Amino acid sequence: MFIDRVKIRVTAGDGGNGVTAFRREKFVARGGPSGGDGGKGGDVWLEASEGYNTLLHLRYNPEHNADRGRHGEGSQKSGRDGADTTVKVPVGTQVFDPESGELLFDFTRDGQRFLAAEGGRGGFGNAHFKSSTNQAPRYHQDGGEGEYRELQLELKLIADVGLVGFPNAGKSTLISVVSAAKPKIADYPFTTLEPNLGVVSVDDYKSFVVADIPGLIEGASEGAGLGDRFLRHVERTKLLLHLVDVSSFSGRDPVEDYETINRELAKYDDDLAARPQVVVATKTDALDDEQRLEALRERAKKDRRRFFAISSVTRDGVQNLVFAVSKMLDELTEAQREEGGIDE
Repeated sequence: MFIDRVKIRVTAGDGGNGVTAFRREKFVARGGPSGGDGGKGGDVWLEASEGYNTLLHLRYNPEHNADRGRHGEGSQKSGRDGADTTVKVPVGTQVFDPESGELLFDFTRDGQRFLAAEGGRGGFGNAHFKSSTNQAPRYHQDGGEGEYRELQLELKLIADVGLVGFPNAGKSTLISVVSAAKPKIADYPFTTLEPNLGVVSVDDYKSFVVADIPGLIEGASEGAGLGDRFLRHVERTKLLLHLVDVSSFSGRDPVEDYETINRELAKYDDDLAARPQVVVATKTDALDDEQRLEALRERAKKDRRRFFAISSVTRDGVQNLVFAVSKMLDELTEAQREEGGIDE
């Protein structure tokens, strides 16, 4: 099951209390204060891990607590600090304040850490308060409370290329052909109910990641069909492949489908609609009216977008598409680097 949105509760450990104590030693008439400090409460950390690709493990385990610090003891013995708790999340997870909607942190690479809740400070023992004017303090300080927070986690898959298009446009079939991903494929709408990721190998040294997004329909931005819930997963992509079914038996107009999906992208996010887009005519093996293909080609040309015609079933045109996408990704990466958008 793919889960991309959960709410969790994190509670850091309370700090340990200091203690009031005095030395009791043989032959020492008046032992001085010897109360030790309490230990610091444990923190709760979120850490990105490539070992996870969904938030499912947090759906059924929303509570995360760190250990409290131990109390101080006599003979100026400090209590030990509470153990931290680390919660693993997938790379691509965003952390929000559920009340204000403020973005608190964005995990974009493996190993990144975010302090979700800070442990309480340890309290001072009475030995801490000894001074020249107060030789025998009879008080100590209690530990501070650990921080408690509710956090909204949302996952945005990190992929180089996002596949968009109407249901049954051939997105799942294409990703199954060019990668090792095995999405569900059938001849009815909304076969794909959750995003799929596939790694496409170009050669022995180069590859890129493709995200197959569940199909959109007209009105998706207002909640029609599966709505726009999954569009967040293509927000990070560098390039969109817009798949359009041109087969004669689809019963749909390819140009109209192309325009509809682009309207929905624009309603969702203007930046996403302006993302570099390649138009891909699919299912050409089932095409018996060339005018359907040429009309879509001309529409893509009008929008100054590259155009490819493929059949995932016969593999016709697929390899050319893969090589072209790889080259475009290299060009986009280089352009971002020159603009300062990518660290060297």
